[in-house]
Amino acid sequence: MSNDIYDMYASIFKALAHPTRLKIIELLATHGEMCVCNIGEKLNIDQPSVSKHLSVLKNVGIIESKKQGLTVNYKIRMPCVVDFLRCANEVIKADLNDKFALSRKMIAEIKEEK
Repeated sequence: MSNDIYDMYASIFKALAHPTRLKIIELLATHGEMCVCNIGEKLNIDQPSVSKHLSVLKNVGIIESKKQGLTVNYKIRMPCVVDFLRCANEVIKADLNDKFALSRKMIAEIKEEK
């Protein structure tokens, strides 16, 4: 593959590398098509900030927009990103469970030493 494709991959992952944008993706995946104002309300973020994040996501093709009258609605264009986030969530849960189990084990060992 050419280096151009890797640059495009990197652009997608850079767009995903912000908590607010991940929240927007999750919101759109859960609620479907939404306008900027509803996204801002749900996430408690001002409209200019939401618009900036939506622009980043749209520029790399993760979401798409459709104008209806004065309103612009956004929806997921790349559903595989949602699958990727679900997969990452499973790994995070497993890691946290392992760390929690290790903490419980260490606490039990400390109590035994006393």
